[in-house]
Amino acid sequence: MKTKKIVKSSLFPANKEEIFLKLQKIETLQYIAKPFARFIPLDDNQSIKWKEGAKLSFRLYIFGFIPFGTHKIDVISFDKDSGISTLENNKHIPIWNHQIYLEPVDEGTTRYSDEVEIGASCKTPFVALWAKAFYTHRQRKWKRLLRN
Repeated sequence: MKTKKIVKSSLFPANKEEIFLKLQKIETLQYIAKPFARFIPLDDNQSIKWKEGAKLSFRLYIFGFIPFGTHKIDVISFDKDSGISTLENNKHIPIWNHQIYLEPVDEGTTRYSDEVEIGASCKTPFVALWAKAFYTHRQRKWKRLLRN
């Protein structure tokens, strides 16, 4: 299947350690994704542990209310220095491979980069367009979160 790669980077007003701590919380994902997407753990009692080897499942809602099925996330690596890598998919988008990199710029600034490989057959160009807007939105929300 042909895939499309999306790359988005921003300078965040925080050090790498502070950002990495927030990356470990499900509440951070839920905040930065809203209103483009809503992630609800499939099992309400599911203890969310963002760590290498974790296999997580969520009910995904596009724009917060359009059901998009079960979204599965396999965490391949989760490391502050080498980055975060996940293999993700759902019935509409079989390939959504996500990488996050944190690169210190100075004491209080970090370059945060999202790289996403998307494969959704004939829907790939449309999904990629949505993903570009989604990751721009996420990084804008990240900056707001880090300033508060």
